[in-house]
Amino acid sequence: MKIAIIYNRESQNVINLFGVPNREKYGKKAISAISNGLKKYGHQVKSFEGDKELIRNLEQFMPRVVKGELPGMAFNLSYGVQGQARYTHVPGILEMVGIPYVGSGPLAHSLALDKVVAKMIFRQNNLPTPDFAVLDDPGFDMPDLGFPLITKPKNEAVSMGIRIVNNEEELREAAQVIFDTFQQPVLVEQYIEGKEINVGLLGNNPPEALPPCEIVFGNSGPSIYTIEDKKGKSGREIKWLCPAPIGDTLTERAREIALRAFASLGCFDCARVDMRLDAEGNLYILEINSLPSLGEHGSYTIAAKEAGLDFPHLVNRLVETACARYFGTPKPPEIRQKRMPPVEALFNYVTKNRDNIEKAVESWTALSSRTSDPVGRQMAIEELDRQLTDIKMKRVEGLSDIRSVRTWETNAGLERGTLFIGHMDVPIERDTPTQLFKRDPEWLSGEGIGASRAPMVSLLYALRSLKNLRLLQKASIGVLYYMDEGRDAIYSSDLIRRASEKAKQVIILRPGGPLNHFVTQRRGQKRFLLTIEGKPHRLGKSVQEPEVLIWSFAKFQELSSLTSKKDRIALSVMDIKTESFPMLTPHRVLSTLYLTYLDPKMADLTEEKLKKVIGAGRFKTRIETLSNRPPMRERKINHRLSKALTAIADEWDIPLPHESSLWPSVGGLISSKIPVICGMGPATRGLYTPQESVNRTSLIQRTILISQFLLKEFMGEGVGKEKRN
Repeated sequence: MKIAIIYNRESQNVINLFGVPNREKYGKKAISAISNGLKKYGHQVKSFEGDKELIRNLEQFMPRVVKGELPGMAFNLSYGVQGQARYTHVPGILEMVGIPYVGSGPLAHSLALDKVVAKMIFRQNNLPTPDFAVLDDPGFDMPDLGFPLITKPKNEAVSMGIRIVNNEEELREAAQVIFDTFQQPVLVEQYIEGKEINVGLLGNNPPEALPPCEIVFGNSGPSIYTIEDKKGKSGREIKWLCPAPIGDTLTERAREIALRAFASLGCFDCARVDMRLDAEGNLYILEINSLPSLGEHGSYTIAAKEAGLDFPHLVNRLVETACARYFGTPKPPEIRQKRMPPVEALFNYVTKNRDNIEKAVESWTALSSRTSDPVGRQMAIEELDRQLTDIKMKRVEGLSDIRSVRTWETNAGLERGTLFIGHMDVPIERDTPTQLFKRDPEWLSGEGIGASRAPMVSLLYALRSLKNLRLLQKASIGVLYYMDEGRDAIYSSDLIRRASEKAKQVIILRPGGPLNHFVTQRRGQKRFLLTIEGKPHRLGKSVQEPEVLIWSFAKFQELSSLTSKKDRIALSVMDIKTESFPMLTPHRVLSTLYLTYLDPKMADLTEEKLKKVIGAGRFKTRIETLSNRPPMRERKINHRLSKALTAIADEWDIPLPHESSLWPSVGGLISSKIPVICGMGPATRGLYTPQESVNRTSLIQRTILISQFLLKEFMGEGVGKEKRN
């Protein structure tokens, strides 16, 4: 499980420093001990300051979970940065963003921190607590209490501002210090002469009361636990006796009082109740600490050790306690049974490898393979070959070549199986600045991350999840990667057609839409190079013949009228280049035209109209077809494949709407007799731009979707198969 330790120590990273500052700090040694104790039990642990960057840091460390995945857990040690009820700040944030955490919620913390409200609740529940009064301002009337008294701030913890006073002068002096230092009312409490007894609580419904612990103050100084004692600056040695030598009857009475106090404030998981025991054997609640210190030598950890919990066991017991409260199980669900059903095992493999999946995407993004970079493309395809070979997939030599295509298959073979097709090259221009990998709470960014890298990693981990169950080689699966997407798959198209004819169904690993769409229909695309040539003219010379560039723009305007929404035809001028001699007007215009279409007959008709418009004039023109990518038309044979994927997506609460796209893909090369789905990569935005990104949650969801689909295919529950026995 991912566990985020949240504490307050050094950071003052807030928008403004405003209000009462926090004077409590968690020790580095204690934080390190907690982290090491959790890691010892196999948790993935990271520590964060509880400041304004907390939500962002948590999103990066433990992104939004998918259905069935156990969320990460926060181990809350936070005292807050500033302001009132500081213990409530981080739990409130965690409640808001939906992250489970160890310890009490905001309400219990706020009640426990307000010592006056807590004492009133104790009284209402017939729990013993010393008599008290509240001083609201320096001009207070003397309270009707006998000396000696204890003064303390109304809303502070860890013995802040505590002092024993024996007369009115000392009382007014101590109260003034609190008014000046803490800017809050003063709690005045009857001092109880006797022993100080702490009772730690661990668990819920009901919690377990740990052995009582007595604090021994020595012969010097007041018999109270001061802030100087806690910081080791009082000059006296403090000792703890655990179990406290108070006899069985008082031990049980102390435990019973502590349990009732815990319940009265609505605490969770852990707390420590501080009491005084007078000479007559009466116990009085001083306060309840809803965030007990886990320092190595604190009374809470001493009592836990006496109960048989060493420190690593204690901190992990706290996590298990919180898990039981949130998830209804004392331990994370994935370890509750020795052998999981395959469906659950695949899911757990993917979700437990979240970090590895993202690291793999980062590693692949660092490996450049632009269409214009043959060396980079070759290095990338060799790396993919190595990774697929590692999981025992074998290359299909008859469906591979050095230049443009590599195909692999399992031992069961590609024949009548599922063929996955992706492209290795990143089709962006040579002079486009390199986009480095970047992670933010919701998106992963990097060059080619959506077009190529993330879909490939999703497939690799889906295949590894099957291998983990020893099912991969028994399943009929093929993987084809081509290296000329940026050249409209001119060189790879023949092998793609041949490979797909062997398969029962084809899944194209193009990126999904920004809203998690997959694609059931894509337009075709024709790309033309138009050349228009005329005569050059001297600048400023008056001639009857129009300039070739001006004439070309008029023709481009005329061409725009060929676009028809009704006929699903779009004709666009994508770039214009000119050639000219010094001090002469351009004599040649070169332009790339794109024609997107759904019906090939309409495309042919539009091409004829294009040639007619361009051919009408006095200039020499030439139209060259650079590429023709056929459309992937929606057809009935695709419905079963689409329905099977959608059913799995619904089962796992994965959004999977479908759409029609203007972008062409190799899906148009697949025979009309073979089901094909495109856009099965993660949700992507900014495709082919320096802002290209994939959604982190979608990356995991698509990996789950592919792995579960392949499992159902293997088990005979997929598209058009009989069930296996």
